[in-house]
This record gives sequence, C-alpha cells and structure tokens, in this order.
Amino acid sequence: MKPVEQRFCFDNQASRIERVRAPPEPAQPHDHVQKKVVIQQATRRDALRRRPSAAKTWLQAIALTARLEAQPHRLFADIVEDWAQRQPGRPALLSDGQSFTYGELAARINRYARWARDVGLQAGRTVCVLMPNRPDYLACWLGISSVGGTVALINTRLVGQSLAHCIDVAHADHLILAADCVDAFESSRPHLHREPQCWSLGTGDPSGDLDAALAAFEPRPLSSAERGDVTIDERALLIYTSGTTGLPKAANVSHRRILAWGGWFSGLTDASIEDRLYDCLPLYHSVGGVAAPCSMLCAGGSVAIAEKFSAGSFWDDIERFDCTVFQYIGELCRYLLKAPASEQEARHRLRLAVGNGLRGDIWETFANRFAIPQILEFYAATEGNFSLFNVDGKPGAIGRVPPVLAHRFPASIVKIDADSGSPVRSAAGLCIACAPGEIGEAVGRIGGGDRDGRPFEGYTDPEETKKKVLHDVFAVGDAWFRTGDLMLRDAQGYLHFIDRVGDTFRWKGENVATSEVNDAIRDCPGVLDASTYGVAVSGADGRAGMAALVVDRDFDLEIFNEHLSHRLPPYAVPAFVRLCPALETTDTFKQQKQRLIREGFDPSLVDDPLFLRDPATGGYRSIDRAVYARVVEGEIRL
Repeated sequence: MKPVEQRFCFDNQASRIERVRAPPEPAQPHDHVQKKVVIQQATRRDALRRRPSAAKTWLQAIALTARLEAQPHRLFADIVEDWAQRQPGRPALLSDGQSFTYGELAARINRYARWARDVGLQAGRTVCVLMPNRPDYLACWLGISSVGGTVALINTRLVGQSLAHCIDVAHADHLILAADCVDAFESSRPHLHREPQCWSLGTGDPSGDLDAALAAFEPRPLSSAERGDVTIDERALLIYTSGTTGLPKAANVSHRRILAWGGWFSGLTDASIEDRLYDCLPLYHSVGGVAAPCSMLCAGGSVAIAEKFSAGSFWDDIERFDCTVFQYIGELCRYLLKAPASEQEARHRLRLAVGNGLRGDIWETFANRFAIPQILEFYAATEGNFSLFNVDGKPGAIGRVPPVLAHRFPASIVKIDADSGSPVRSAAGLCIACAPGEIGEAVGRIGGGDRDGRPFEGYTDPEETKKKVLHDVFAVGDAWFRTGDLMLRDAQGYLHFIDRVGDTFRWKGENVATSEVNDAIRDCPGVLDASTYGVAVSGADGRAGMAALVVDRDFDLEIFNEHLSHRLPPYAVPAFVRLCPALETTDTFKQQKQRLIREGFDPSLVDDPLFLRDPATGGYRSIDRAVYARVVEGEIRL
C-alpha cells in the first residue's frame, strides 16, 4: 500500500488537471493566429477564475512535505520511478537536443545508479558534474545520489583557479565532463591539488567513455539491497554559493531538502500532470536545477529545459513547448520587457510565473504586458534554513510567513551596524529585532524540527559554516542562520528585499565575492592595489562590478582584460574601472568603499579616469558624459 503522503500527491492530480487544461477551441476562427489568440485569452480567463486560494496552496504544500521522516529510505528518484510505472510514455524532461519520457528518465536514472555502484560512488563518495543544461543532467544526479553518492554541481561558466577550487573543495574521486566543457576543465588542471578520474560524455574519447559505460548496465529498478541503506538525512548534492567573502563555498544539500523543495514548490504552484514548466536557469543552481524541475516531477508534469536564457527565443520556446509555468529571476523579466514586442508573447498558455528577484517597479508592467495570470515570488538561499513565499501576489514583496506557519519558518530581522555589518546588541548582550519599516539582516532560527527551527546543513568547510551561525540572538544559547540579506517588514507583515550585507553583490543572477575578484586583479601586471564593489545601474537588477585600481606605468587595459577573462567567469569581470592615485583605508587598513560606491561611474562626480567594458567589443573604453548618459538611458546595456 502506498503511504498516506504519496496517496495525497497522486489522488489530488485528477482534481487539478481541469484547472490548467485549455478550453475547447472556437468553432469558426477567422485565421490560425486569431484562433490561437482567442484560445490563449480564454485560457488566461480560466486560469484567473480557477486560481486556488492562498490558504489552499499553503495546505497543499504542507501536505506534500509532511512527515518525510515516516519513509526515511524514500528518495526523489523513487517519486520518478512511481510516475514511470503509472505513465511511462508521458513526457518528463524536454529539450531541443534530448528528451525523456517518464519511463526513459527512470531507466536512465537506474543506469547511472548501477554505474555509480560499479565505480564505488556510494557511502559519501563524491563526483563533480560539469555539464551544460540538458535532461541528462537531472538523470545523472538523481541516479548517483540514489545509491549514496554525493554529486557536486559545478558552475559551467567557471575557468582556471575558480573552477579548480570548486573541484578541490568537493574532494571528488570522479568528474563527469561533457564535451562542451572540456576547454574550461583544461584551464583548471594546472591549479588542481588532486585530479579526479574523468568520465566523458559526447567527447568521443574512448578512455573513460561514460556513454559506453552506462549502456552496459540494465535499466531496471534497483533492489533495496542494491540501493543500500541510504536515508533522507544523508547528503545528496553539493551546490556552490558565494558568501560575503572568498571563493565559492560548497553547500551541503540532503535528500530531505530535495524532497522538501520539490514537494513544497509543487504544492504552492498547484502543479499537475498537465503542467509544463519552462526552465532556462542554470541546472547547477538550487532553483533552476532542483526546486523548479522537482516541483513538476513531483506532480507528474513536464519540464522543458533550455540550454540558456535568450530573450529572442523565449516566447517562441514557451509556445513551442506549450508551457503553462515558467521559472524566472528578476533580471530575466527585465530583459524580456526591454525586448521588442512580438506576436509570440501573446500566444501562450501560461498560468503562472514563479521565481525570485522581480522588483516592484516592473511587477505590474511585466504581468500586464505578457498577460501572466499569477506571479509567485519567493525568497530562499541554497544553504538557508527558511524561505518566504508571496502567495498573495503583492507587487514588490518577497513574501510573508502566515501566523499558522510561524513555527515552521521561524525568521526575524535584526538590527545591524551599517559600518561593521555586525548585529547591534542590547545591554543584555542580545540582538534587537527590527520594528516594521526598519532595515536589518534576515535570520532564521536553527533547530532540529518544526517547533524549534529548521536545521542548517552548512558547507564542506566547518569554518565557513561557523561564520553563518549567529549565537545568543533572542535568548542565551540560541542559534540563528545569517542570510547576509538586508530586508524590512512592512506594516502588513510582508517582507521586502533591500540589498546584500558586506562585500558580496549580485549581478547577472550570480553572487560575486569581491575578495575573489580582488585576488585576480592584484595578480595582473601593473596593478598595485585594488578595491572591488558593486554599483547600481539604471534599469538593471543587482549591481554591476566596478574596480578602483592603483596602477604603475606597466599597466595595460588590454592585458588586464585578457588576464581577468582567463581568471574569472564573465559575470565577475568588472564592468567599470576607475584609476585612482590611492585607495582610502581605515586605521585598521580596511578599505573604505562607501565614497567609491556613492560616486559610481559618473564622470561629473569623479575626476579619475573611468572605463567601461563595452558589451559590443568586450574591451574597455573611456567613459565621458555622453557615454555615461547612454548607459543610464539604456542605450548601452551591460
């Protein structure tokens, strides 16, 4: 007999199907285009009329994630296997180059699991995966993790020392390398402390040919003895995130969290077997690679995977794959708004957009132009122990915690010192909670269950884990997770994201650690000193990287640009450069950045030479008032 939680998941699908199925087509349309537009308009009206209440979506999410510990050996691969038994021919993962039905996906997962057992990838051993977006990405980590192996999801945009660092901190025995990523891996090899055994996909290299190895294994499900004693509390993934300082950190992600993310988002999005989600976010990130696809797979729906986001092909993909949901980040929405209007943007069957970073200034414009019936904005962090959801659709808010769920998501906002970034303490030595309207750092209580807070699984580096834990917050001996994010709570209880604390800024959907950029810059010939920071750019989400440099006569901007291109991922290379005679420091030799941040790249405020990394040529060019105006007005888009 199936467990109660799984029966809820399956038995409620039938009641959800009708909510997203397109209505019958009009009998006599004038032409094909008009016919489709009429259908889409009717579908959107139907989606709005049948949109579930906020209370119902919360209840669905709770039901799908309740009592996971009752089945400690049931992993997410088992959910896929169950759907494969029920609907083997239904599409699970779609893309232009590769697609899997549920039966094919389950078979591919099983082949990866058997291969992992054969090479000893179980009981906590680790494999790094360097592979672009494709359906096989999910089959890979679902299969390997199902027999106890840990899969490190590596950013495919990294090169050189940054890539080597991510491989090294995973302590990986094996690395799965797609043909598209061979050059990036070769750039990292000289910097590796220990080189893992490489397995190639699609490279044609007979040594370590993973395609051939997988084909040799049977696709049938593994027995419980073959699976081993793998429980939901064991580590399944390493997902990398940049904190306030340093190189990327590898965050531990357990099977329990994968199940929770998948079930929670499935419930809140009201997902059904009729849904198709468009996912153009990186699969090496927690949202694009775990929360988004697992929400649909949990409900028996489909996921259309794009290799990367493209404003030019976005709406064509939405129509071609017949998607009902898409996953966004705020910058993606801004790119779509800036793109020329097209017929495709009106010809879709979307009922929901779900994501994070959609700011209030474009929320309603975005929803109205593209006729999105519902937007579900949320806040979460890969390593975080709480999340927020704007189920009510209030523009600009990242969510709120309903009183009935306050025990499940114990979060607060505490006052911090603007200069040091440290919490402000009372006379009793405890933190001070912010009143409504006050800006502070969001924190989440660390505990072992629903009543005393959620666990914080930390990183592979224990010292980095300690840095994220705040003690004696509201009671002596308590512990809270530091998000590093500034927020405020409004009078209605909704939370709003303000900015990052400290020296990390977000650009192109990625966190950029200034210390990593500084280290790369200081290794460049002619650079004597450097200070990296983020500056606001009109019309863009996040902050663009800017570097203030002190240089000598040997400094050359072309060499500087080439040097950073080999050391840093594209999003971390500074968009702006300022050449200064000296950099200001405090009495303890900490860099003073506030004046630099305030002045930004405005030549009317800055007497020093300023340069822009031209997005058209990739080289640096001088900034005068005319160039500055073109950036501010959006004619030059970074």
